[in-house]
Amino acid sequence: MRSRKLWVFDLDNTLHDAVPHVFPHINRSMTDYLQEHLGLEREQADCLRKHYWEKYGATLCGLMRHHKTRPDHFLSRTHDFPELSKMVVYEPMLGRSLRALKGRKIVFSNAPLQYAVSVLKILGIMAFFDEVFTIEHSKYRPKPDRYGFFRIFRKMGLKPSSLIMVEDDPGNLRMAKRLGMGTVWVTASLHRPAYVDMNVSSIRALARRQFSLYK
Repeated sequence: MRSRKLWVFDLDNTLHDAVPHVFPHINRSMTDYLQEHLGLEREQADCLRKHYWEKYGATLCGLMRHHKTRPDHFLSRTHDFPELSKMVVYEPMLGRSLRALKGRKIVFSNAPLQYAVSVLKILGIMAFFDEVFTIEHSKYRPKPDRYGFFRIFRKMGLKPSSLIMVEDDPGNLRMAKRLGMGTVWVTASLHRPAYVDMNVSSIRALARRQFSLYK
């Protein structure tokens, strides 16, 4: 792999652990939204939420396509966290690990901007990132849609070969590799697919092993 200049970080389940508190809250809020705005029973709303997520990669995409839902309204209602600071779980010394990682860094998330910025501030790592790309910047076309990737290439003025993507989602990494990016899978799995250049269990582990990604 040739030398890269820019690290592209996913947010949820990459820079923090969203499984215990954040994702359950979002899922409940999305089901609430479908129940209220589509007039569904609770079980129907939950099934439709999951169906759209599986089919389109995001519940929002299904709602926009089939129900003309306003994305800004949906995202503001489903990413409202009165006590977000108590819900974010992250590894110790995250900031120190990012500081040790050589090169520029950006965030590329399917989450809305206000939520992403709030999480980064809670984590105390906002200053490490040159840009924060979110679902609004990709015109509500979530990863792994290539549209958002190309917007980053143009915005940063870099070729895909200059970027390393750090992600927990294999599907997003598959697209990144197809476009010519380097790929790091944040996972506990020991299996490494052909489209993944490195598996790491944490950002701290990535900082320790970063130089093996450069040739």
